[in-house]
Amino acid sequence: MSQARHYQVNKANLRESQFVTRALPALAEGEVLLAIDSFAFTSNNVTYAAFGEAMNYWQFFPTGDADFGQIPVWGFANVVESRRTGIVVGERFYGYYPMATHLVVCPEKSTQSGFSDSAPHRVGLAAVYNQYVRCSSDPGYVRAREAEQMLLKPLFITSYLIDDFLADQDFYGAKTVILSSASSKTAYGTAFMLSQRLGMQVIGLTSASNCKFVERLGCYSRVLTYDQIAALDASEPHVYVDMSGNADVRSRLHHHLGDALKYSCAVGGTHWDAMHGGTKLPGPKPTLFFAPAQIKKRLVDWGGPKLQQNTGAAWSAFLTRVTDERAPWLTVAHAQGDAGIQATVHSMLDGAAAPHEGHILSF
Repeated sequence: MSQARHYQVNKANLRESQFVTRALPALAEGEVLLAIDSFAFTSNNVTYAAFGEAMNYWQFFPTGDADFGQIPVWGFANVVESRRTGIVVGERFYGYYPMATHLVVCPEKSTQSGFSDSAPHRVGLAAVYNQYVRCSSDPGYVRAREAEQMLLKPLFITSYLIDDFLADQDFYGAKTVILSSASSKTAYGTAFMLSQRLGMQVIGLTSASNCKFVERLGCYSRVLTYDQIAALDASEPHVYVDMSGNADVRSRLHHHLGDALKYSCAVGGTHWDAMHGGTKLPGPKPTLFFAPAQIKKRLVDWGGPKLQQNTGAAWSAFLTRVTDERAPWLTVAHAQGDAGIQATVHSMLDGAAAPHEGHILSF
């Protein structure tokens, strides 16, 4: 293939999109061309787009068009051309990709486990997103579980770090954590971690249509719909982890709990089109959670091997529960080509995707 295909969205209106075809560039010395095989699209990717400007997500895969950006995704790709010693054609890598058929990378710090992309436009961006893992040497890699890895692992690492961050702060004196968008994969990963802490109550906020699914998960102490926020006990301290980004929900919860809300943590933007507003709220100021910052802290506290050991053990336990054949939490759905990609993205933007489904896309 001599051309690359790209899916791009209007940064100001995510429902407006375009497919762009471009010639593949000739590789410079030290560069590698990856053919992207498949990738996941979840509410996490909606968050990347919603926070694209604020969190520099658009900068990872620039389009050259000020109005249109490429949403980052997690997936697998194969080396189809290499001008970098130590990386050979046919190798498979897991990592952070654009919604496209190809990506040119500039590997540095190449080791047995993988490499870091040192492309000039990625220097200075969060290092965790620049790492590419060589599948042949990844002890946690299972070919049959690629879909689950793409769909859940990046989200679960965030879930793990949210739980770890809150525990590090002694949950700000609270024994109850509220999670909005409770049916989302990052939310129920966080609930899974929190539910293992003795004495911790985990309340899930969700839509009426997703209520039964969230209750069946079994990792929430209590499940409320968004119109039941007034049922929260305002005499007890709470922490709020906002996965939805919905300003109305955030405002109602802050006004109801007031000073009983000890910390308000903003994580996601599943309700991306209802994120604005909600300023001058009672209680603590909502604070954006940035997972790479907690990773950096734990690398200092624990070191890399200990961090990998801890996250690996937690991931293994979570994956075992998610894939339990008696009551699986996830059903994988595949879509291919322009029409399949666009339909899936719009379904996610519209909040119409079934909570039990995980979407794997390919060109």
